[in-house]
Amino acid sequence: MPTPRPAPGSYLRSPIGLGRAAVALLGLVIAVDLFAVYADLVLYDVTGDLLDGASAGAAAGRLDDANSLNTVAGGIQSGALIACAVVYLCWFVRVRANAGVFAPDTQSMKPGWAIGGWFVPFVNLWYPRRITRDIWDASSPLGARRSYLLVNAWWTLWLLSLVGDRVGSAQSTDADTVDGTHAGAYALMISDALDIAAAALAITLVLRLTRMQHAKALAGPGIPAGA
Repeated sequence: MPTPRPAPGSYLRSPIGLGRAAVALLGLVIAVDLFAVYADLVLYDVTGDLLDGASAGAAAGRLDDANSLNTVAGGIQSGALIACAVVYLCWFVRVRANAGVFAPDTQSMKPGWAIGGWFVPFVNLWYPRRITRDIWDASSPLGARRSYLLVNAWWTLWLLSLVGDRVGSAQSTDADTVDGTHAGAYALMISDALDIAAAALAITLVLRLTRMQHAKALAGPGIPAGA
């Protein structure tokens, strides 16, 4: 059976620059999330004091400050996430295109899903992981034992952080009581902590895939190369 060939016009492009930029912005996301965890903790502490019987008048100023801190943290998080998502997707599209050159037969999804898979409802719960696994297969050295532990751990933590964020945001938005705000702050704190762990694994994933593709491009004869 003949070996599948890359699509006409396909060629390798270095993922190193985009990989470094994605890693830097993932690091920024981690730093911002750490600040958000602190803001969540402050709100959780203030509302906890109120639940324990602290005077509402005495805690009013602290509660206002805690809410303001959370608003600032949420705004910074949104900005960092958008910037990181744009660069990460550029890197993801690049490594997916390279995977199509290395081993087009291992790519189960069309190239357009490298972007669309993140945004289409429902399928975005598993398409990005599936595409990442396909890229991992294509980028692995020939004959190497393949393990998806890193991919699966990263994706699991990412999904859990999204669920925690939805729960925490809903509780905080709908909370008319101190108890509701307290529970929302706790859920957001867990979500932000999970996001830190997911971002840390994403950094490892970006570095691994980038290095694998660079090494395979240098070592693989017969692979078309381009700038």
